[in-house]
Amino acid sequence: MNLDIEKLLPILYEKAISLGGKLLGVIVLWIVGRAVIGWIKGLLGKSLRIRKTDPTVISYAESVLSVLLNILLIASLLGVLGVETTSLAGLLAAAGLAIGTAWGGLLANFAAGAFMTILRPFKKGDFVTVAGGLTGTVEEIGVFTTTLHTPDNIRVTVGNNKVFSDVIHNFSANPHRRVDRTAQLAHDADHAQAIRILKEAVARIPNVLQSPAPDVEIIDFTLAGPVLAVRPYCHNDHYWQVYFETNRAIREELGKAGFSVPEQHVHLAPRP
Repeated sequence: MNLDIEKLLPILYEKAISLGGKLLGVIVLWIVGRAVIGWIKGLLGKSLRIRKTDPTVISYAESVLSVLLNILLIASLLGVLGVETTSLAGLLAAAGLAIGTAWGGLLANFAAGAFMTILRPFKKGDFVTVAGGLTGTVEEIGVFTTTLHTPDNIRVTVGNNKVFSDVIHNFSANPHRRVDRTAQLAHDADHAQAIRILKEAVARIPNVLQSPAPDVEIIDFTLAGPVLAVRPYCHNDHYWQVYFETNRAIREELGKAGFSVPEQHVHLAPRP
C-alpha cells in the first residue's frame, strides 16, 4: 500500500503542476483578453466619434463587438484548459438551435435592436414613451434590450422587440412641445378679459416660445361656466417648468384681476 502511494504521488504532483499552469494561463489570458477587448471597444468608439457617428449607433456597435469578442475569449480559455473547441462549436450549435427554438425572442430582440439603430425612431438622450406606456430618457439601445431612465429616476430595461413592435412616442424629435392646461371661469366672468390676461401672463413665463404664440381660447362649457384652453409652447427640456408655472399664472393672475370662484348652477324644474 505504501509502495502504491509512493508511485502515485509523483503522478499527482505532475498533474497538479500541469493543471496549475493551465489555470495560471487562463487567469493571465482572461486579464489580458479583457484589457484587449476594452482597448478594441475604445478604438472603435473613438473611430466612430471622429466620423461624428450618432451616439446610439456607437453604443450598439460597441455592444455587438463586446459580445463577439467575449465569445472568442471564452473559446480561447477553454482551449487553454484542453477542451476541444471543434467539439465545443458543435455543442454550442446544437445548444443554440435548442435555445433558439425555445427562446426565439432573443433573435427577435437582436433584429429589432439592429433595425432601431438603422431606422432611428429615437436616439440616446431622447425622451420617449415606448412598449405601451413606459416613459423615460433613452440611456442605451443594447444588443437585446433598451434601457430608459424614468422621470422618477428608475432604471427600466425592456426587450428591443417589445419596443420596436409597439407605438413609439418621441417627445424630443420636434423642436417644441405644447403644454395643455385649462382655466374654469364663472358664468358671469368676462371671458375676453380673462383670455387677454392669461395670454400676456403665460407669454412672460421663462422658456415659453413666442412663436408659436400661446393659445388661450374657450374650449368647453360646464355647469360652472366657460372653460378656457391655456396652451403655451416650449422645448421638451422645459416642459414641467412651463407646466407648473402656467398653473400658477392661471391661479394668481385671475385672482388678482378679481375673477370670482366658479360655482356649479343646477336648476331643477318644479314638480307638477
